Amino acid sequence: QVQLVESGGGLVQAGGSLRLSCAASGRTFSRYVMGWFRQAPGKEREFVAAIMANGGLTDYTDSVKGRFTISRDNAKTTAYLQMNSLKSEDTAVYFCATSNRWPSTQTSEYYNWGQGTQVTVSL
Repeated sequence: QVQLVESGGGLVQAGGSLRLSCAASGRTFSRYVMGWFRQAPGKEREFVAAIMANGGLTDYTDSVKGRFTISRDNAKTTAYLQMNSLKSEDTAVYFCATSNRWPSTQTSEYYNWGQGTQVTVSL
């Protein structure tokens, strides 16, 4: 079992940047696909980005391609989401989670969800 804790959220102006972190407990972190999802008020949780266990491949939803970068440091058991050129529509609670599948973009394919971190982008 892996426990995940997200951090790094906050309030930022449109066009700004934030870096989210997802710290994992346990020694099995390097075996998992890591994914980032987000959920805006009144909307369903949606896929944002994922990275393979060895970091060799990444996947992004179209709306964040070219702006967001997912990465991981298996030695530190941490995954990251670098978010640049933020837009108001990026405002949401961001979650990280683990998966054993690739590619994996559905919430049903992920487990060990963190508690989320709020990202608010102001105009």
